Amino acid sequence: MDLKIGHPLSATDVSFLLTEARSRTMLLVASLPDDDLRRQHDPLMSPIVWDLGHIGHFEEVWLVENVESGGSGSEGLRGIYNPFENPRAVRDQLPLPSLSQCWDYLSGVRRVVLDGVVQLDLNSNAPLLKDGFVFRMVLQHEYQHTETILQTLQLMQNSPYRPPRQLVAPPASGDAPPADAMVWFPGGQVEHGTNDRSTAYDNERPKHAVDVAPFWIDVHPTTNAAYLSFVNEGGYGQPEHWSSPGWAWKESEALQAPKYWSRSEEGWSERFMDKIIKLDPTRPVCHVGYWEAEAFAHWAGKRLPTELEWEVAASWDPEGGKKRIYPWGDATPTALHANLDTVLFETAPIGSYPAGVSALGCWGMLGDVWEWTSTDFSGYPGYETFPYPEYSEVFFGDEYKVLRGGSWASRVGAVRNTFRNWDYPIRRQIFSGIRCVRDE
Repeated sequence: MDLKIGHPLSATDVSFLLTEARSRTMLLVASLPDDDLRRQHDPLMSPIVWDLGHIGHFEEVWLVENVESGGSGSEGLRGIYNPFENPRAVRDQLPLPSLSQCWDYLSGVRRVVLDGVVQLDLNSNAPLLKDGFVFRMVLQHEYQHTETILQTLQLMQNSPYRPPRQLVAPPASGDAPPADAMVWFPGGQVEHGTNDRSTAYDNERPKHAVDVAPFWIDVHPTTNAAYLSFVNEGGYGQPEHWSSPGWAWKESEALQAPKYWSRSEEGWSERFMDKIIKLDPTRPVCHVGYWEAEAFAHWAGKRLPTELEWEVAASWDPEGGKKRIYPWGDATPTALHANLDTVLFETAPIGSYPAGVSALGCWGMLGDVWEWTSTDFSGYPGYETFPYPEYSEVFFGDEYKVLRGGSWASRVGAVRNTFRNWDYPIRRQIFSGIRCVRDE
């Protein structure tokens, strides 16, 4: 089943896609005992059973209560599943259900949804129903919480999570440019954002023309080898490469390397869930915060891209003078295009996906690691909240930095060239990495 952007959905499509998303979610947690599902593994993350219940409650609010009304103008979440009334750090103190109780709730909501979807006019021009927007919104919400759950599983302290791995990484292409290669964008007017209303969130709209200055951008995301040079050459001890807030944060946390790196007499290793491997120099560096990314870029004589520059490199076709939905074109991602969909449970060596190269010549712009940009999260010119302010609008400001591109833990239906993720600069539990730029 193809979740193609811009295409309407049938009742059969909706049923299939919702069922597939739930099957994937439950596959991740099926082997976990109740204690691990209810435990607060880290103050940064919710107990997993809270995420599961929140997924069901969001579905109930939008696909049962608001699907025909056009929405309440608010997220409308209530009780223990309201994320604004119940911050992550205290969610283990809530009256959380057991997994069986949560599954009964999720199943009950789903039965109502599937019984109701066949009664809906899916060709309606109502804003929520048009081109299947509300169903894609609910699907993306579950996809995004699946990635959040994976962050929690990576953080588990009592025993490493053993994932249901399905594939191994493909070999790197012999035609891939070298790890330190850069490509040139000569500047000019481009289209930024999108006008799509079938899939895109409100913060991705509207499409607007922007003049972009020339820049060089890395062909590949920053590798472990490049970042290890930064570590070995004392980058964590050189304040000249760090901003004042970045240095203060680094010092307060006593950081010496990316999260999940460890050093022994044999050298550096990296952990992916239950798998600890010798640091692979050809893989993208992962689990670095914004301040680390910024410091590395300065050390390397470069800088982090703006999100506009990142989107140009991912989406703009200079010859055709138009933008693409994905780096390679408009075809929905497959396992040949990018390391997505949680089938590897780890990053892949750079150069592993030649089918995913952008028109400008950048590799790996979707999948593997989210890439930090220097842009604060805010609305585009002409931004309009839809369908509720709690998704985007309440987060606008200089507290959050935008990340682009998705990670190995991102579902295919939740990534595209215009998708905007955002987080605090100190966050390292996210599957985040680096791609640098420099000016003329």
